[in-house]
Amino acid sequence: MTDRVGVEPVRVGLVGVGVIAETHLAVLAERPDAELDFTVDPRPAGPVVFRGATPSHYGSLAEALDAHRPDLLVLATPTETHAELTVLALARSKARILVEKPLVHDLASLAGLRDLDGETGVRERVFTAHHFAFSPEVDWAAELIAAHPEWGPVTAVTSAFYDPYVLRGPEAFASYVSSWTDSGVNQLSMLTRFVELTELTSARQLDGGASAWCTVAFRSRGEDGTARLRSSWLTGSSSKESSLVFGRSGVEMWIDHTAMTGFAARGGELVAAFGNDGRTGRKVAHYRPLYASLLSDRPDPVLGFDAAATITAIHLASPAPR
Repeated sequence: MTDRVGVEPVRVGLVGVGVIAETHLAVLAERPDAELDFTVDPRPAGPVVFRGATPSHYGSLAEALDAHRPDLLVLATPTETHAELTVLALARSKARILVEKPLVHDLASLAGLRDLDGETGVRERVFTAHHFAFSPEVDWAAELIAAHPEWGPVTAVTSAFYDPYVLRGPEAFASYVSSWTDSGVNQLSMLTRFVELTELTSARQLDGGASAWCTVAFRSRGEDGTARLRSSWLTGSSSKESSLVFGRSGVEMWIDHTAMTGFAARGGELVAAFGNDGRTGRKVAHYRPLYASLLSDRPDPVLGFDAAATITAIHLASPAPR
């Protein structure tokens, strides 16, 4: 997609009108360069209102693509449907495709998409909504690290993501599968802003899948490090935090993803701090810059297929015994 100034808005087809679709709709409605052309959902659903109008609605993507020629398809459907819908969209349209994270639910589906690249331009057309990588505090931290090479490499990371899904009971597993399935991909995509992920080194699913403890190896400025990733639904409220340690310089960075704040310190010295005005909800704060990047001439690589393939391969890996 080129510079949209002075040209027709991007025609968007939204597939899936569940909870996450509400954020997509809110952000798209803010953008004068986007127009919702149609929605799709096989389940009974009320009409979607977009800027006071009700776009055409279909029970299947194939039916919608018989009637429309979208520029962008947004797949906000359950993870196990992503691969099939992406293949259909590649074959039946020329649209860019934004798939909600995670891109696919198994490694066979990832391999199948790779095999289609030469025929359908997977790498040019398929993008994944790694929204945590666009969170304001993550962007701040990445820029700060880039501005301070003298801090040396990141040598250790600890990240803990908690969601109160235990209150939803079986519904949580039906919607999100497990804490690692849901939060792990967010943690991994967030870390791509700071380090080069290399492999999953250990993984333990706990509490019947409601919690997880995983370790991931990474490279930072030529040196190896380890990220410790905790996720759990056993909590009464949401809390998401990450810490980065720069062992050579003694700098530590603390990032609060729930409050969208952060600070860096060295010993007793506060080196830098970041806050926000509290006026923007967390999801909207993620998806605004995500869409700005997606609809630009050069979408951020973290949205691209290669990044999704790396994250997916680590996220779904079975680590070898050590």
